[in-house]
Amino acid sequence: MTTAEAAAAPTISMAKIKSWLPAYGVYVAIAFLVIYNILFTPNFLAWSNLRIQLVQVAPVVIVALGMALVIATEGIDLSVGSVMALAAALIPLYLGYGVFAAILISLVAGVVVGLINGTMVARVGLQPIVATLALFVGGRGLALVISGGQLKDIRNDDFIALGSGNLAKLPTPVWIALALVLVVAFIVRFTVFGRRLLAIGDNRPAAELAGVPVKRVLIVVYIACSVLASIAGLLAVARIQSSDASAVGLLIELSAITAVVVGGTPLTGGKIRVLGTVAGALLMQLVVATMIKHNLQPSTTEMVQAVIILVAVYVARERKSR
Repeated sequence: MTTAEAAAAPTISMAKIKSWLPAYGVYVAIAFLVIYNILFTPNFLAWSNLRIQLVQVAPVVIVALGMALVIATEGIDLSVGSVMALAAALIPLYLGYGVFAAILISLVAGVVVGLINGTMVARVGLQPIVATLALFVGGRGLALVISGGQLKDIRNDDFIALGSGNLAKLPTPVWIALALVLVVAFIVRFTVFGRRLLAIGDNRPAAELAGVPVKRVLIVVYIACSVLASIAGLLAVARIQSSDASAVGLLIELSAITAVVVGGTPLTGGKIRVLGTVAGALLMQLVVATMIKHNLQPSTTEMVQAVIILVAVYVARERKSR
């Protein structure tokens, strides 16, 4: 090997690593954490522990799926936590009319919020962060007004089964999350709508010139994001068997954005990694669970999460710049 070849070899290797990290780094991190916990965390592989982790991460996965759709269009939705709170506030009011009616009304509320967000972004022309910030504040305020600022117990067994039931030994929330992952993955990969939302995120002016109904697609994307957040809110209420509009979905928008970015979906839009988003949510759940199991302070957990976010954004930026 010549001197020039020897000097070029590390550069080529580093380039391959940088191109590989955004797509597969999250899976390596999960594998590392799993191995670490198997070796050093007592009862990590016990089904009771695994079940808890899966149930806790399911709402985050569902919200992150909607966030990934929005981010793929080069947008952001800060209102998802408030949508969860709104769904939580509406459920106890309408359970007396039946589980189906209560769930339907909560989902309709999600549609309305998504329609408002999408209209502000697509037709009014507001920046997504500004448009959704209004409902980030106002949505939870409305939820608190609806609930009277009080925690309300849920006593309907059929509804509670959504959060604590099992099917083939797997928790119901996990089945729901898996089903939604498959639906979103199918839409993104095999439908015209999926191709259109990616085209918008990649180059919106070009998509408009190509005849893509940009405004309509954006509105539907924000509606889908809010409906998924409503579903996550319903599952959260069913799991804890109480409705607390001040706590349900609090700061979950940050967890969702983190899962999407860590999973390899760039904030610049034009691409979406559905499986990576799920892996990102699992990674962050494992990080938190590992630190709790080893008695580390919550502040330490938050700092580690911040470092992970910074690394993920940096890697994505590096890839975009090449």
